[in-house]
Amino acid sequence: MDIILVRHGQTEDNVKRVFSTKDTVLTEKGKEQIKRTRSFVDTLSFDRVYVSPLIRAIETMEILGLEGEVEDRIQEIDFGAFEGHTYKEILEKYPEEAKEWTKDFINYVVPEGESIKMAYERVTSFLDEIAEKGEDTILVCHDGVVRIGLCWVFDQLDYFFKFKVDNGSVNIISIDEKGFKYIKKTNYT
Repeated sequence: MDIILVRHGQTEDNVKRVFSTKDTVLTEKGKEQIKRTRSFVDTLSFDRVYVSPLIRAIETMEILGLEGEVEDRIQEIDFGAFEGHTYKEILEKYPEEAKEWTKDFINYVVPEGESIKMAYERVTSFLDEIAEKGEDTILVCHDGVVRIGLCWVFDQLDYFFKFKVDNGSVNIISIDEKGFKYIKKTNYT
């Protein structure tokens, strides 16, 4: 079975290079990226589609011509007070918090948000459910969610920053009949 993770297209916040806000939308370039991705997605076989509740993911799903069930567990990592800010702005506005975060990116709980570890537990609980069902599934989601999925293959959250996930890309995790997980495709557009 395959779990197909599609990252949304470029957003206004991606262009600004800020930690994305919940309501950022696709740019024209982002819409074009997804139109190109659609030709590949149209060749795939799948049983179910799930989509993050965030606007950029729903826009992406619609451009892909898909209909899916909204799933809160695959929304982007909640960066709380850091959302809408560049890393430089975070260092200036939240110096103590940024210092703590820099010490432990995985476990630090961002003010008004969550840690990467908390997001990992949320996302992987859903991935485990999909794996149990054994259905080929598309998830229309986000950079952090795709990275978490790739870490899940290795059961190593420490690999989170070892992956680069392009806007509009398709990433496929396969699970064989014995339950062995492997990465079949990354950053395919």
